[in-house]
Amino acid sequence: MKLVAGNSNRPLAEAIAAYLDMPLAKCQVKRFADMEIFVELQENVRGEDVFIIQSTSFPANDHLMELLILIDALRRSSAKRITAVLPYFGYARQDRRTAGRTPISAKLVANLITEAGADRVLTLDLHAGQIQGFFDIPTDNLFSAPVMVRDIKDRFSGGGKVVVSPDVGGVVRARALAKRIDAQLAIVDKRRERPGESEVMNIIGDVSGRSCILVDDIVDSGGTLCNAAEALLEKGALEVYAYITHGVLSGGAVSRISNSMLKELVITDSIMPTEAVRVARNIRVLPIDALMGEAIMRTASEASVSSLFD
Repeated sequence: MKLVAGNSNRPLAEAIAAYLDMPLAKCQVKRFADMEIFVELQENVRGEDVFIIQSTSFPANDHLMELLILIDALRRSSAKRITAVLPYFGYARQDRRTAGRTPISAKLVANLITEAGADRVLTLDLHAGQIQGFFDIPTDNLFSAPVMVRDIKDRFSGGGKVVVSPDVGGVVRARALAKRIDAQLAIVDKRRERPGESEVMNIIGDVSGRSCILVDDIVDSGGTLCNAAEALLEKGALEVYAYITHGVLSGGAVSRISNSMLKELVITDSIMPTEAVRVARNIRVLPIDALMGEAIMRTASEASVSSLFD
């Protein structure tokens, strides 16, 4: 088995390699003057089971192209099996047609990864579960819930907790987490007037006098979380926390969250945290190297991956 790291999240790749007690394969990824990507594998991979660790996060197009070229380089170097490990799968929010004459970009990206030569995909908390069906190769969608559950149990004692879904679409995820930590469930009913903006309309469930834990897969602009936190506090919540898998945090999201009513936003390092995230007063990062490393080890040994979440 060999691990190859792209440039999207080198610290996570190194942490996964440390968990597996093996070095990252020697690989050079550089750019020509016109920003074309060039890849050179600097050690033999013939007949090897290779795992490429690469989130397709900002800049999404560059990191996606880097992943495709790495896959092609490994295929042409006679790797036995190539697994694309995508802690964050970009374009996942474009999983259906929202209007006429629009693309389904998540399917297009799945096709690109498959045609480039990947034999398997390993990813974390897909925005929509049906994206697994966009791939014509085996796809394992891991869940960050075990990591979050451990952290919540360490920091919240006793009852009085409510897990809150920030929208109706995330109820399944929130209900699963609530069951694991023996908490009640609430839902934020919101109306989105235009992309990137949301207006909280109502809270479904009793949050008065309780600590609220918002749960979602992606935080981008942060507007939904900030609005939800305000609405929950207006309904009598004691404090509001948020546990989100992928911290996209584009534009002024970090500043917006730092100045919001959120007690704390907890994200994973599926996307490499920026300096602004690292110094923010109320943003904390949970490591997922052990989860990803264990899944890689089980995939390489043909053991069960789903049992990680039993």
